[in-house]
This record gives sequence, structure tokens and C-alpha cells, in this order.
Amino acid sequence: MPDGIYDFAVVGAGIAGASLAAELSAHAKVLVLEAEDAPGYHATGRSAAFWDECYGGPGVVPLTLASGQYLRDGGFLTPRGAVHLARDQDLAALGEFEHTFADTGVTIERLTREQIAAKVPQVRDEWRHAFWEPACADIDVAGLHQHYLKIMRQCSVDLVCRARVAKLKRYPDTGLWAVTLESGETYGAERVVNAAGAWADALAVAGGVKPLGIAPMRRTVAQLRVSPQAPDDLPLVLDINGGFYFKPDNGRLWLSPHDEIPSEPCDAAPEEIDVARAIERFEAVVDWKIEHVERRWAGLRSFAPDRLPVYGYDAEVPGFYWFAGQGGFGIQTAPAAARLAAQELLGLSADAMTSGIERARYAPQRFVTTDA
Repeated sequence: MPDGIYDFAVVGAGIAGASLAAELSAHAKVLVLEAEDAPGYHATGRSAAFWDECYGGPGVVPLTLASGQYLRDGGFLTPRGAVHLARDQDLAALGEFEHTFADTGVTIERLTREQIAAKVPQVRDEWRHAFWEPACADIDVAGLHQHYLKIMRQCSVDLVCRARVAKLKRYPDTGLWAVTLESGETYGAERVVNAAGAWADALAVAGGVKPLGIAPMRRTVAQLRVSPQAPDDLPLVLDINGGFYFKPDNGRLWLSPHDEIPSEPCDAAPEEIDVARAIERFEAVVDWKIEHVERRWAGLRSFAPDRLPVYGYDAEVPGFYWFAGQGGFGIQTAPAAARLAAQELLGLSADAMTSGIERARYAPQRFVTTDA
């Protein structure tokens, strides 16, 4: 076992690992290991960058709402608003959406056809129904990530990049972990935090921990030049059935087919069929001309089997902490999720941000099955 044992070794320096390390850093000796050349290369650097109270479903709402004030106070949110569009054949889905988010604390309002047309210019006639979500905002993802990285630096967190973990070994006699990299270098820690995103299950296996079934899903986004130019005040526009979303960005339009394509953990790349599917759906919504697809990209979003995030100690292996399965909502929930996990890891009480969050809802113990 090497000298200089850390209190926590956090694996992954995307928004999950960086936010949690920042929360821990004032109270503990923290090491962050990042496999890539720089933090935020994968999911964090490829986000569509919006804060949506409804995104992720009602189980995620408490984390999103609890994070809102921190994000607003930090200047990381810019008001945008969101329109959830529906056609006559989608009325059942519209009703289910309303029922799902009733009494969750989110704010949604029904729009008339005239109000829809005012918010989404040249929207096609069949899109006659919608909910308006006024609180939706753009997130300065890079700014938020850098904010947490800055806190890490100020509190002397050791960040090591190009540090892909090959093996984790826990010594039962001391309870310490040896974290060995592919390069052969080894670090010691009292506890390991799995913030490895799409690689979360693979990291668990490397440490002899049973995987939880956290599945990476590919999401594609394309940047379009359209005519007329996308207005700056266009809201985020989403299909009530989850078939697309689009939003403006500096005179261009970001468009996604809202896809979730199963993938191995990898450096995800967009596929032409997914871009074509997005364009086909977009052209069925608004009467705008697509002049050019300027760029396209893809990222991986990782989901636990019940699509809720996983925060907590492993049910069987001591000292192994899961901070994973955050789907596409990991950025918008980062402040509350990191605070919640840090409080558990440090043995601290809940504060004003986390007091209304039911911690057990996200614990890995929910996946433990017992034989009858």
C-alpha cells in the first residue's frame, strides 16, 4: 500500500466527480482520477445545456428543484422557458404528463393554439396543444464545471488526468483500497467513489463489486442553420412523447431526436441515421428550411434500471460509494446531488438545500433482492 493515503479517491472528473470532490474538499483529503486528457470530455462536454424541472421524471424533481437556487445564485442559468408540444392524437400523453407532475412542485401551464404560435413561429397547424414550463433555463455547463474544478484547486484536491483505473483492491484488515492505474501507478484511499459515468459498472467489476446494470445510452445532437434564423427568444421545444427537442444557440438551432440508443462505454460518435431521424421529426413541427447541418455530436447518458440516480454505499462491499446513473439530468441536479452525497460520506446533517430530499430513494440498496 502506498504512502499518503487519501480519504476519498473519486473516479471520474466530469460534472459528477468534480461537484462531489468540490463538496468534499474542505473536509477531507481527496484524489480525483480522470481517464481522459482533461475533465469533462464525455457526457459533461456534450450536454444540450438546459435546466428543465420535468426532465428525468418526478423522481428526479426534488434534486432539480433543490439545485435551482444554487445555479441561479451562481449565474449559471439564463431564462429560456420550454414548450411541450402535442397533437390531437397525443392528448392521452398530454394528460399523463399533467398527472405525472401534479403535486411535484414544478410549474406547468396549458397553452392555447394562439399562444403556441406566438412562442414557436411557423409551427404547423396540427401542433395544437402544449404545456408551458416557464422556469426552464439554459445552463452554462462549462462555467458550472469550471466552478467546481476551481473549488477543487483552491482546496488542494489532487486531480490526475490520463489516469485510467485498471484494478481496485480492498484490504479487509485495514479497510483501505489500492487503486491501480493502467500505467501501473497505485494510490491508496479509505473510500472509493464511483463517478465514472458510462464506465460505472466496469469500474465496479474492477473492484470486485457487483454491477448494478447501469446502461449507457447514446444521445445525438445536430447544429443546424435554418431559415428563417432561429430567434434568440425561442423556447426549448419538446415533443410530449419524447420524440425530439430543439433550442436556439447563437443564431443556430440545436436539434436532437431525443434518442436513447444502447451503447458500450466509449467515445460516442453520431450516426447519420439518427441525424436524419431528427431532421424528419423537426420538419414535421415547423415550416422552416434547413440550410445546412453545420456539426453533429453524440454523448452517452447512463441509466440505472429504474432510471433514478444511484447515490450511496454499495450494499455488499464496504467503502465503495456509488455516484452514478445520472442519465441526462446529472448537470441540472449537480449541486444538490453532490451536497447530498458529501453529507453522507462525511457524516454531516442535511442542510437547507438537501433537507427535503429522500436519500433512501437513490440508495443502491434498492437493487438488493432477497430470496424467499
